[in-house]
Amino acid sequence: MRKLSKICLLLLLCVTGAARAALTIEITRGMEGAAPIAVVPFDTSNNPAPPPQDVSGIIAADLARSGRFAPMDEADMLSRPSSVAQVRFRDWRTLGVDNLVIGKVETAGSGRYRISFRLFDVYRGRQITGHSIPATARQLRYVAHRIADIIYEKLTGEPGAFATHIAYVEVDQAPGGHKEYRLQLADSDGFNARTLLTSRDPLMSPAWSPDGRRLAYVSFEQRRASVFVQDTRSGKRRKVAAFEGINGAPAWSPDGTHLALTLSRDGNPEIYTLRLADGGLTRLTHGPAIDTEPVWSPDGRSIVFTSDRGGSPQLYRMPAAGGRATRLTFEGHYNASADFSPDGRVLAMVSGEGGRYRIATLDLASGLFRVLSDGALDESPSFAPNGSMIIYATEAGHRGVLAAVSSDGRFRQRFSVQKGDVREPVWSPFGRR
Repeated sequence: MRKLSKICLLLLLCVTGAARAALTIEITRGMEGAAPIAVVPFDTSNNPAPPPQDVSGIIAADLARSGRFAPMDEADMLSRPSSVAQVRFRDWRTLGVDNLVIGKVETAGSGRYRISFRLFDVYRGRQITGHSIPATARQLRYVAHRIADIIYEKLTGEPGAFATHIAYVEVDQAPGGHKEYRLQLADSDGFNARTLLTSRDPLMSPAWSPDGRRLAYVSFEQRRASVFVQDTRSGKRRKVAAFEGINGAPAWSPDGTHLALTLSRDGNPEIYTLRLADGGLTRLTHGPAIDTEPVWSPDGRSIVFTSDRGGSPQLYRMPAAGGRATRLTFEGHYNASADFSPDGRVLAMVSGEGGRYRIATLDLASGLFRVLSDGALDESPSFAPNGSMIIYATEAGHRGVLAAVSSDGRFRQRFSVQKGDVREPVWSPFGRR
């Protein structure tokens, strides 16, 4: 298993084995005070055959994964209403349920469905929202995630992120004995995984474009690090940086026109910006230190990066056009791999102390530093687009898995496959389908 070696994370990808199975999720720490909700199994009785997806089950699982809700077990439900007339609010109040979701999945032609649902406030005895959404058989999971997003937003006031996606790297031992690296895309719950790229050479540092349609990443094809940008729908890709030395750690500008990256074309690892339209380069850092892992602030005004200029890897911030860098982190001997929260107020990072590397956050206004995870080798944090969760890579059972922690540290879950390693997760922005 790889070991974090200060800023040289940039240079190597040392991961082993991964399976192609869908990621499975295990909740490893629940959140006290999660709101009780009942998602009644949706009525499918009018269909000639059962729909290919359990829509209500997906909705309930999404809400549970958020840590904010505690869906009731179906076995504990006193009834299974599918219409307003069938709802007895008194029964649900007796069960201590705050909110109730009912619905139907009905056939609407060959391979087509209509999903209708209603969300109720049990104690007030009134409907909060309700929608009817058409879908093909292939779209049922997506529609279920969208319904969960609607419910989440109505009850919390924050947008849901269940209909988003994650990208990650997995590695498999091929029959010939060589390693096979795959750049994977999946739904936020780990389902519908598909391979964007397969290679015998290491792949690392995937980064979503702001529109969620492209991924930048580093590939070591022909034993040389290069940065590629690939369209996730068409599969078309182009090489955008292949200079002598290091080409790594790509990060998109908020407007999608530039990449910040680390290049050693002038001899030392420095931060550059690359204009994608014509390949124009601007060098932002100058000095003998190793500067790497840039990330753009959501407003596009500044870049945070990792540097050992103070003697150990720490996070620094500088204007996006270049200029004086200010140190941000002082807790621990190692702070690296930053990611901004969507509102730009918080940084997630890998923080090391005493030989352990964990996910931490820094509130940029108050300076509050908080360690969120409890692993020995946690890395690659990436915020969900609504800021509620942070996905990251960790170890379990001597292999690499993905995990997620709520932004306040109160709720944790783990994603894994049956064998092998998965690494370097990155959560997509809103808007990708």
